[in-house]
Amino acid sequence: MSTPAATPITRPTAIGPESDWRREFYDFENVVYLNAAGNAPIPRVAVKALERAVEMKKLPYLQEDEHYFGLPDRVRALLARLIGGQPQEIAVTTGASTGLAAVARGMEWKPDDEVLIAHGEFPAHFSTFVPLAHAGKLRVQVVERAGANITADDFIARIGKNTRLVSASLVRFDDSARLDAARLAAACKSAGVYFLLDVSQAAGAVPLDIRAMGADFAVCSGYKWLLSPFGTGFFWIRQELVEQMQRQPFYWMALQGASKFHSLSFQTSQIVPERDEARRWDAPETSSFFHLAVMEASLEFLHRVGVPVVWQHIEGLLQQVAERLPVDRCVLSSPRPSESRGPYVCVKGRSPERTSELYGRLREEKIYVSLREAALRIAPHLYNTPRDMDRLLAVLAV
Repeated sequence: MSTPAATPITRPTAIGPESDWRREFYDFENVVYLNAAGNAPIPRVAVKALERAVEMKKLPYLQEDEHYFGLPDRVRALLARLIGGQPQEIAVTTGASTGLAAVARGMEWKPDDEVLIAHGEFPAHFSTFVPLAHAGKLRVQVVERAGANITADDFIARIGKNTRLVSASLVRFDDSARLDAARLAAACKSAGVYFLLDVSQAAGAVPLDIRAMGADFAVCSGYKWLLSPFGTGFFWIRQELVEQMQRQPFYWMALQGASKFHSLSFQTSQIVPERDEARRWDAPETSSFFHLAVMEASLEFLHRVGVPVVWQHIEGLLQQVAERLPVDRCVLSSPRPSESRGPYVCVKGRSPERTSELYGRLREEKIYVSLREAALRIAPHLYNTPRDMDRLLAVLAV
């Protein structure tokens, strides 16, 4: 079995002084926040955007018709730039589950069709496809890992004549292992299998080129590395598949001619969506100004900084943890090479009890990480500094 490799990334350019970006976020008041993988804060510019959105609702005459379509389409374009896609391939959703459901509803299943999902995958993948399996519409096959972390080879070994879809995370939520998406995509294409990629733990923090990775679909939640609110996310679908998956209800704002607010009268024969556009999968009430105004500001911020810069800053902090981890007390449960993992590392104590004890001690010291699958998930961002990592490591060493 080959050694797992990660999707190639572009090497980032140099970052300026850490204070340049730390000032863009609100002061955490002596808290070391290392949980961007669970719930990232929004930057100052996004808070200001929310305040403006509230003002528009408080005084509705400030709101122009253009906001209904202009705001979602601006967000769509920003997301497309972020992942290397096209705006017409992006649906603005309420999270990753919306995109998963779109794929589950949009495909015509046969009872023998298999969906491959890895053991320990994020629950949204199972909650989407297992009910269809219980209803006899398809079968879910669980892929077990052969080594310490799930790899493309683990999936490839399970692809068979009935495999219809592989549903997987680019970066695993439980150990940060990064999938060699391009390798798995090539195997899927050769076998005539669709490939759905969850990029929730990568988009916004790791430079991505979704087409180069070879996926057919991608889903993402917004409240992690996209620095956006709960209730935001996106669904990407390869352009060539949009027309194949149109046999399902769609949000009315995807109607041809829907932007003509002053003449919204349609005959039954006219109830068709815009051709070749993913907006048909937009979450209802896409133009939720409270959500999307914040998301737009956060995405603009990420573009201004540059995702390669975000990645370099995060990776520099994670290298401190990997190199200075007190190995007599803790073990690294994520892959050590940066190209084989995502924007966080997972650390375990020498026993589950010890891990829980460390988690409690960190919180006592106002150091916030997440506890996932009996491991401490350490997920820094631009607002973190080497001094934050010093504080973390000091607690882990005791």
